[in-house]
Amino acid sequence: MNVKIEKSWKDALAAEFDKDYFIKLTDFVRGEYLSGKAIYPAPVNIFNAFNLCPLDKVKVVIIGQDPYHEPGQAHGLCFSVLPPTKIPPSLINIYKEIQNDLGHPSVTNGDLTAWAEQGVLLLNATLTVQAHIAASHAGKGWEQFTDAVIRTVAMQDNIVYMLWGSYAQRKAEFVNPGKNLILKSVHPSPLSASRGFFGNHHFSLANRYLIEHGKAPINW
Repeated sequence: MNVKIEKSWKDALAAEFDKDYFIKLTDFVRGEYLSGKAIYPAPVNIFNAFNLCPLDKVKVVIIGQDPYHEPGQAHGLCFSVLPPTKIPPSLINIYKEIQNDLGHPSVTNGDLTAWAEQGVLLLNATLTVQAHIAASHAGKGWEQFTDAVIRTVAMQDNIVYMLWGSYAQRKAEFVNPGKNLILKSVHPSPLSASRGFFGNHHFSLANRYLIEHGKAPINW
């Protein structure tokens, strides 16, 4: 298995890799991939969010819950899919809000790699999943690891946290609101987007905050 994590994250999270839960998690995940089951994303993309966005480059954090679990979708960034995969409904709604908020369309495919490369940490709470079975790798240790990731980011100030839905909001409840910008709304899912995601202006608010703190805005 070709699984690597970018050096700044590897150094910052070194203590996690030696903990019992992570050793058990590693054994579980390796066993799942070697079992012949279809597991997503490909091993090389498990830590894609970290490899594209080093720790000292993080400006914005967006938290998802679980990787997409159908073929050709997950590639290690929450909400993101690679073309020619059809854009998922939640991401369609994210793009709609970007256009409504900023007055211009976002990208025309589902690949959010460019966001990650600009400093957006697109973090799922669980980093692997079995094909066709949502949350199949939940409760195996990933959540503890990604809590440690958020706590690591939270040691820095002036970060924007976009927390969509109750799960993401609970996941980052220990972030200091006095030293960061915490933006909350319902999830962009079609089931909830019309109840407060549309019109939340998170993308313009994030960029305004970044500019005010001497950082380049994100080209959404």
